[in-house]
Amino acid sequence: MPIIAAIPDEERLLMRKEAQQTLDKNYARRLIAILMLHQGMTVTDVARILCAARSSVGRWINWFTLHGVEGLKSLKAGRAQRWPVADILKLLPLLVQRSPQDFGWLRSCWSTELLARIVNQLLTWFSIPLPCTDISKWQVLSGAGLHQR
Repeated sequence: MPIIAAIPDEERLLMRKEAQQTLDKNYARRLIAILMLHQGMTVTDVARILCAARSSVGRWINWFTLHGVEGLKSLKAGRAQRWPVADILKLLPLLVQRSPQDFGWLRSCWSTELLARIVNQLLTWFSIPLPCTDISKWQVLSGAGLHQR
């Protein structure tokens, strides 16, 4: 009795081709595992051949059953973004067009620290403060220079 549902010939060919062409070798390994299981191999045999834990092969089966081939793709490395970057990139040029004096500050020129403070005040629903280093990085992306008026 097969462990996974039958896979159509066309999809199997696409999976084999994807496994050969992808640069993500972990994704290729998961595709090959599913193809081996489809041929009737046991989870133990697949795990031994691919040097993976049986629990990992079981997890791959679950991902494939729930999400298909898309479920086998590797996730992006790193943590997810905490800030609404697109919104901040729209906000920075608008802030820089005005003077800090419009916001009640005595200064006539913007600094990254002051911009970070204003953005943190505007985005109060986030409990994590926005660091100035992110502001200076996003200024370049948004095209907002510090000394504009």
